[in-house]
Amino acid sequence: DHEAQALIDNDTLVQFLKNHYYDTSVDSVKAIVSGQTDLYQDVKSMSITENDIDYTLYYYVKSVGNPTVDKGYPTVMDSVFVKYYGQRIVKTDSISSSFDSNDGIWFTLNGVIRGWSHGFTNFKGGNNVTDNGPITYAEGGKGVLFIPSGLAYANIGSGSIYANECLLFYIDLYDFVKDTDHDNDGVASINEDPDGNNDPRD
Repeated sequence: DHEAQALIDNDTLVQFLKNHYYDTSVDSVKAIVSGQTDLYQDVKSMSITENDIDYTLYYYVKSVGNPTVDKGYPTVMDSVFVKYYGQRIVKTDSISSSFDSNDGIWFTLNGVIRGWSHGFTNFKGGNNVTDNGPITYAEGGKGVLFIPSGLAYANIGSGSIYANECLLFYIDLYDFVKDTDHDNDGVASINEDPDGNNDPRD
């Protein structure tokens, strides 16, 4: 029952957020202590409907991104270059060790879990910086995504991720390809929706 699970997931995320805060000194989610503001008061949320089920995705913005050349925000179809670190929300008061991480990898947002597809649209890519050496990245978007299971791996799970498990990801959006055109026909993938159902993935 995905609709019922969506309600359970939201309760889990709300309680988790109330039991934790973001420690800016070490860029980490930690158990709430006296004098700190819980994450539920600091996060933003977005309502997302997938397969006729309504979900709430929560996200914490450390930095929205401040690129020199502002390309705006990526769409759910754009290619992104990201750093990430993922953890399972085991209980409302605890999280697992990392199940996956990467210091820099390209993804196309129409080919990842839907929590990523939508979550990254709230951040901006940064600047590619080079001084006769390797490219580094600065002033990109940085934050944490808190994802209900229905926008992750639902009742199937994946590897060490159990069925119906909520996830959190620390993310850095280094860069993205504005108006990604997957089939190279001159039309941005986000604008290809011939059946008019507002879902360019199909």
